[in-house]
Amino acid sequence: MGHETAGVVEEVGEKAAAIGLKKGDRVCVNPVSPCFACVHCLNAEYNECDYLQNYGVNVNGAYAEYVKAAYSNVYKIPDEMSFEEGGLAEPLACGMHSVKRLDIQIGQTVVVVGTGPIGLMDVQLVRAAGAGKVIALDIEDNKLDMALSLGADYVFNTYNKSSKYYTNDIVKSVRDVNNGKLAHRALVPTGSSQAWQNALHVTGGSSIVVYFGLPSSEDMQLHVPALNSIYLERDIRFSWLSILAWDNVFNAIASGQVKLNSLITHRFSLESLEEGIKFMKESKEEKIKGIMVID
Repeated sequence: MGHETAGVVEEVGEKAAAIGLKKGDRVCVNPVSPCFACVHCLNAEYNECDYLQNYGVNVNGAYAEYVKAAYSNVYKIPDEMSFEEGGLAEPLACGMHSVKRLDIQIGQTVVVVGTGPIGLMDVQLVRAAGAGKVIALDIEDNKLDMALSLGADYVFNTYNKSSKYYTNDIVKSVRDVNNGKLAHRALVPTGSSQAWQNALHVTGGSSIVVYFGLPSSEDMQLHVPALNSIYLERDIRFSWLSILAWDNVFNAIASGQVKLNSLITHRFSLESLEEGIKFMKESKEEKIKGIMVID
């Protein structure tokens, strides 16, 4: 575990030194390490590498004081970026890749279905990509409040009837705020089966829907109304990891286009990490993103 990380260079090898990395540099680590030799890599499809190594997944991750990483995966970060922001660069890179696949045209209405940490990044990214209206859906008001503060034009709670944002008809609600029309685009950075279906309900003709969140269970199914989707000529796409996004990630953070600090609601030490993971996974308290800080 621990695939989202930023820190200070302690020691470099010969190749790392040759490209200008040195002790004391402030850096982020891209955890996705492709082989650069398989068919996918030769086609720049690095996220589909046949021999992919991923720090924190099948290679030791960053829940430790020291981490060894390939020099090709280490990036210097701008002085304007904090380490905490740097620790969120990896999910932001994935979010950027999903937004690229969304192919937004300037002025289009985009629905972000799910406002967890990456969903809240996506609210900002789709706005920066040219969306005319941004609509966010979730089942927790604290996340919808955050979405509004980060640039969403409209938010709807699709579950909690006591919510000030509650709607029992998401299709009508989208039409009501979008001149009677459904959305041009929908992005789904959550694994909820209902969220996956809602993305189809709220999008109209010639729309594009991108699914990014991991399904809540291995046997979860997406039910696509075939005839209706043909009539609508809808595109359904999927997004996995990130490709060639890291330089843009740092620019987006350092320039203030994407604000990340407000997403961090909890901090844990290395010693309290197990407790922190359980809290973020199981607690019913309001929370968005937890990070581990080695002081």
